[in-house]
Amino acid sequence: MTGWIIAGALLVLVSVALVLVGRLPRSAWEITAAALLLGLAGYAWQGRPGLAGSPRQAADRGGAAFDEKLAEQRRGLAERYGKAGQWLMLSDGLGRQGKTKEAANVLLSGLRETPDDPNLWLGFGNALVAHAGGVLSPAADFAYRRSMAIDPEGPAPRYFYGLALARAGQLKEARALWAPLAASAPEGSEVKKELEGNIARIDAMLGSEGR
Repeated sequence: MTGWIIAGALLVLVSVALVLVGRLPRSAWEITAAALLLGLAGYAWQGRPGLAGSPRQAADRGGAAFDEKLAEQRRGLAERYGKAGQWLMLSDGLGRQGKTKEAANVLLSGLRETPDDPNLWLGFGNALVAHAGGVLSPAADFAYRRSMAIDPEGPAPRYFYGLALARAGQLKEARALWAPLAASAPEGSEVKKELEGNIARIDAMLGSEGR
């Protein structure tokens, strides 16, 4: 927790310094903010801010097996054009080999080049969840939220963030994302049927918990 507080404070201080002292023009604020947020995401992923301040050797978990169906769903919901598609395909290839850490790091490299691409942030979130064996880490949560902030109307960020939340047991939060997405999905589409089924199961689980 201390690491997050320090990182957040530094982010605010650097932002203020760039604007007031460095006299950063207003036109450059957005790209600068994106770069700073990317640095925070990288710190969350590689710096492990949730640990205590003393150095320690972390064990590298192999992560979950590559989910081909999940990758296909992402390709169907998200755009795969340009350099973003190349980074995502490279990451998928590494994931198929069980190299989950490398798969995430590839997308982090892509984000350093294009920090405002929602598909890269989405893929980064999925890769972090896969590396953590299905656990929704703070870094993965940040990546999903960043993807939604850049593309608030896109279905892919909300779908996959909701999926990660549901798997993490945060059912109410997942339902809140999926309900409007299901309502706006085309009638008869597979994604609408899947979302409605997921929501029905969540409602049943929440109802049983309330008894």
